[in-house]
Amino acid sequence: MSSQSRRGVRAATALGAVSLGLVALSACEQPSPMVTATVGADSVSTEAACYNDGKAIPQDEVRKCLAKKAEKSISVDTSEELRLGVDPKTAEDGWLVLVDGKRATPEPLKKTYFSFSGEAFFQEQSASGQPAAPKKSAQVTLVQVSDGEFNGIWHVNLKNAASE
Repeated sequence: MSSQSRRGVRAATALGAVSLGLVALSACEQPSPMVTATVGADSVSTEAACYNDGKAIPQDEVRKCLAKKAEKSISVDTSEELRLGVDPKTAEDGWLVLVDGKRATPEPLKKTYFSFSGEAFFQEQSASGQPAAPKKSAQVTLVQVSDGEFNGIWHVNLKNAASE
């Protein structure tokens, strides 16, 4: 084999290796930040239902994401504390907590974790304003916010341990 044809084979091999490497890199996506819910010694972690690499999620997708059901669940007794933990970047931007679609935190939280009383998630009021029977479950949604835009949405289902 001549030296010129060897150079051609080496160049083709190098080009093939570079192309394969670029294809492999483009297939790798950075995972979304995790959210962790902890009760006592039990915990569950979940990836985002929607995440746009820290940028605003388009408004039409926000509605769809908020309507998704949680894939992970954890049991909470009304006397226990639920601790929610987020990625430092999520905490830096700020995050809200929604319970069954209703806002549970008035302002975005700027901490990496926050604790809630278990009873706060299962209380319901009847139409007359009187306390009703406690709910058996509640969906908690964490929303990463930045400049009024939603950048990430996570869901965790809470099961009322008292009703199991």
